[in-house]
Amino acid sequence: MSIFELKQGTSPVILGLPHTGTDVPPAIWERLNDNGRILADTDWHIHELYAGLLPEATTVRATFHRYVIDANRDPEGVSLYPGQNTTGLVPSTDFDGVPIWKDGEEPTEGDIAERLADFHAPYHAALAAEIERVKAIHGIAVVYDCHSIRSDIPFLFEGTLPDFNIGTDMGKTCDPAIEAATVDVASKAAGYTSILNGRFKGGWTTRYYGRPETGVHAIQMELAQSTHLITETPPFAYDESKATRLRIHLKDILTRIETTALTLAKQNRGTK
Repeated sequence: MSIFELKQGTSPVILGLPHTGTDVPPAIWERLNDNGRILADTDWHIHELYAGLLPEATTVRATFHRYVIDANRDPEGVSLYPGQNTTGLVPSTDFDGVPIWKDGEEPTEGDIAERLADFHAPYHAALAAEIERVKAIHGIAVVYDCHSIRSDIPFLFEGTLPDFNIGTDMGKTCDPAIEAATVDVASKAAGYTSILNGRFKGGWTTRYYGRPETGVHAIQMELAQSTHLITETPPFAYDESKATRLRIHLKDILTRIETTALTLAKQNRGTK
C-alpha cells in the first residue's frame, strides 16, 4: 500500500490532497463498524476535479483514508477549532457525531503513535520536500490545499455551507495578493457563493506551512460537495456536468495564484 502519490511540476503552486484517499489497511478495516466502512467523510473525487487544471503544478496526494489518520490534523492532537465540534487526529466519530469504530476497537494511544509514523509523517515529509524543491526553483512556493465537505452538517456548522470556502487563518498564511486573487475569482463566479475565513479558516497543513515571511504561502479551499457530486450521500457519484462548470473557476483560481506568485517572486528578487 503506497502512502501517497506524487506528481512533480515546475510551477510555484503545489496541490495538497490529504483527504481523497480511500485505502484502509485490512487490520484497521476490521475494527471499523458498518458506519465507519461507508467512509462518508472522504473528500470525494477532488483529485479528479483538479486533474490537469494547472499542468505544471506539483501534486502530493495521500492515498490512505482520514479514518486511518487525518493528514490535516496537528500531530500533537491540538484542536483546530477549540470549543467547536470537529474530528481529531484519528477520528472517533464521523462528521455527524456517530461512532465509526466497533465497541472496544477504538484506536489506542499506541495505535495513533504507530499511524503517525507510518502514514502522517511520510505524507508530510513528501510535501515538505516538494515545498523546498519548488522554492529552490522560484524563491517562492504556494501550497493550495484541496478539500471538500458536505454542504449541510449540523454537527459541525449551522445552515448550508457556501460553495467556495477559502481559508488563510485570517490572512496569516499567505501574501494578501494571493488571498485577494483567490477571493476575486470565487466571489465573481456566477451561480456560486463564497466566503473567506468563515467556518473553515485553514486546516493544520495551511497553518503549519504558511509562512509568507519565508517565501512559503498556503491557502485552503474547502468546496461544498454539492458543487460537483450527483448526491452528497452514498455512492457519492461524480457529476460530470457540475464538475465541468466548476473546473472553469478552479482553473482560473489556480492560474491567478500562479501568476501572482511569480510576480511576488520577481518583486522579491528585485529588492535583494
